[in-house]
Formats: sequence, structure tokens, C-alpha cells
Amino acid sequence: MTTPMIIALAITVFMIILIMTDKLPFGAPPLIACLLLVLFGITDIKTAFGGFSNATIVMLASFMAIMAALQKTSFIGSFRKAMFNMASKGGFRAYVLLILVVMLGCSLFGTGSTAYYVLTLGILSTIPYNAKLPGSKIIMSSGFAANHPLIPINVALQYGIVIAVLEAAGAAVGKVNLVRFSIVNLVLSLAYLAWCLIAYKNLPDHSTTTAAETDKLQEETVSTLPKWKEYATYAAFAASVIGMLLQSKVGDVGYVIPGLAVAVILSIKVLDFNEIRNSIGAPIILMSAGVIGIADALGSTGLTALVGETVAKMLGNSINPFLLVFGFCVLTSVLATMTGSTIGTVYVFAPLAISTCLSLGLNPTAVAAAIVISGWNGHFLPIDGMPAMIMGLGRYKLTEFWKFTVPMYFIRLLALTAGALLMFPM
Repeated sequence: MTTPMIIALAITVFMIILIMTDKLPFGAPPLIACLLLVLFGITDIKTAFGGFSNATIVMLASFMAIMAALQKTSFIGSFRKAMFNMASKGGFRAYVLLILVVMLGCSLFGTGSTAYYVLTLGILSTIPYNAKLPGSKIIMSSGFAANHPLIPINVALQYGIVIAVLEAAGAAVGKVNLVRFSIVNLVLSLAYLAWCLIAYKNLPDHSTTTAAETDKLQEETVSTLPKWKEYATYAAFAASVIGMLLQSKVGDVGYVIPGLAVAVILSIKVLDFNEIRNSIGAPIILMSAGVIGIADALGSTGLTALVGETVAKMLGNSINPFLLVFGFCVLTSVLATMTGSTIGTVYVFAPLAISTCLSLGLNPTAVAAAIVISGWNGHFLPIDGMPAMIMGLGRYKLTEFWKFTVPMYFIRLLALTAGALLMFPM
């Protein structure tokens, strides 16, 4: 290893430690790492902070503002009402319908939306006990359903990260079809739904009490927007999704359509400028933009390629692609769950997996897509936001929790691996 490789690796490890220990606000460690890379002469400032001019990051930042606008619409109130009505009916049919409604809602908010799962669990925790459908069956199944879009149209964040890590690793990205990527998400969601159907009878049957903390979560969110503003917000969201779908045909125009949609939202005062600024400058955007520069720097020193070649030699040429993808998914999801840093963990392992595939002469698109999605699909330990909240609000014993989450974990990753390889053959 050369001196630049060693310095770049040390800075990256330092960044990972900062992310995992939560010593600094989310999004700050990559920025510090970028500054250190420039300070030690590993890369120039243009490369280090090139992520902030990355087309995908520009698109993601705009999407964050659009999602903030969607939360001001009457959709939230309608969603709450639908869940209460279905839960009150009880029975297996209501159980399934409730899960489907949550998954449909996730289709708009996207995978891993903290605001959405907090809102969903806050509503679920206030549903009174019903012997035909106790809260203990609802919170576990519908809670995790908030991570699985039934109609995966809003996959901008994950898709953007896939493009970013592939570009940073020097892999061709022309074949990353957004529709195919959405289908991978759909396969994962259907696998989760199938598990919920199987697990229904074995879910625990007990009442769940409403903790004092949930009072704030269940406050009514009533839209105060005029109908025409709501419709304009829906249109802005639809236009952004369509622009993203057509990006391969219209080029850079597809990336800027979400930004123009945000301009419309600002002009009709659905959001004010401060709200938009806070959304586009969200910590997750800073994290995503910062790590692109770090990945570029690691690639320019030759470290990423070296690691990939080393792992490829260890694995040999006869490695089964399914085992390769599944192995990296397990590694990424376990560490993401244990550290609580999904984005950081993905950006650590994705370049290594991509380099390994390139060294083996394999198309890295499948492994990149699977690794990125797997970061949001650990949840077998109640130490991260969503699983911890589910276990607490559902008042589950750890054995009850694991009885549902451990099979769920392996079913999801197996389906994810199969879906990724089906859509993006290696």
C-alpha cells in the first residue's frame, strides 16, 4: 500500500468511527473527512466536494422538499382514518388490509422514512384492544410494513445512492434501469407481505398500552391547504417521479424536474423558503454528498481496486453470484442495524463489493442495488429506531420479537438477492 492509500484509509476509518459513535451530528463526519483529504493532499477540493454538484444529489435534495410538502396534505388524515376503521373490524382480513394500507402509504414516502414510520406507529399504538385483532398483532406486522412500498414509485434516495456508489467505484451505470430497480423493491415487499400472512397465527395476543410519549405522535394532522394547493403538490410529486423515470431518455432534464417542482411549491406558498432550505440541506443529503467525494478519493489512490482484487483472489473465480450478493447484504444489514448508521455502512461496503465484482469480471449492478436496499432491512435487533419503537410500543418480549423478526430478516434478504440478480444479471 502506498502512503496516500494509508492516509485515505485512516481518514475513512476515522469517519466511520465518528458515524458509529454519534459523537457529531449526522452528516458532519463526511464533511470533516473531505476537509482532511484536501489537507493531506490526497485530493483537490473540487473532487472532495464534488458530491454536492452530483446530479443525483441535486435530484435527491429536491425530493426531500417535495416530501415535506406532501406531509401538509390531507393524505395523512385520510391514512389515519382508514387504519382506525380497518382495525376496528378485526379478523385476518382486516389484518391484511391494514398491512396493505401501510405499504401503500410507504409508496409515497419511500423506504426508510423516519417521519412515516413514526407517524404509523404512533397511530397504531392508539388503536384500542380488540380480541379479534389485538394490537400486538398489528404493531409488529404493520410497523415493519412502513418500510416496504407496495408500489415502489418513490425510490429516489436508494436509486441515487446506487448510482453514486457505482460512479464512485468507476463502474458503468448506463444499464441501471429505474423500473428494474423498482421491481427489486417490489420483490422484497411481496416477500415481506408473504411472511406476514404466514406469521399471523403465531403473532402474540396481548393488549398494548399507550405510553405517554405517544400522545405527541397521535396528534391530528389536519391539512390547512386549499384543495388547489394540495392538487398542485400531488402534481409536483407526480412530475418529479415521471422526470426520474424518463431520465435515461431526456438526460439531465430528468434530474432538474424535481427542482423545478420545488420552485412551483415555493411560488404557491405550500412551503416557505426556510422550510425548503431545511429540507434540501437535510443531514442525509450532507451525508450522501460528502461520502461521494470520499469514495472518489479512495478510488483515485487505487485503494478500492486493491481491496477488490484482494477479495476476488480470496474468493476465487468459482464463487456463486448468489452467495456473493447475499453475503455482502448480510454484512451490510447487520452492521447497519448494530450501528444505526445505514448510509454510512452502505457507503463503506458497496465500493468494496463493486470492486470485487469488477475484479471477477462480473456486472456489479446487482450487488450495488442489493447492498443499498439491504441497509434498510436489518431490524432483527431492537437497537435501531424502527425495531426499538416497535418492540416498545408493542410491549413484546425479546423472544416474541425474534420469533417474527429473525425469519423476516432472512426471507427479505433472500428475496432481495434473488430479485437483484433477476433484474440485473451478473
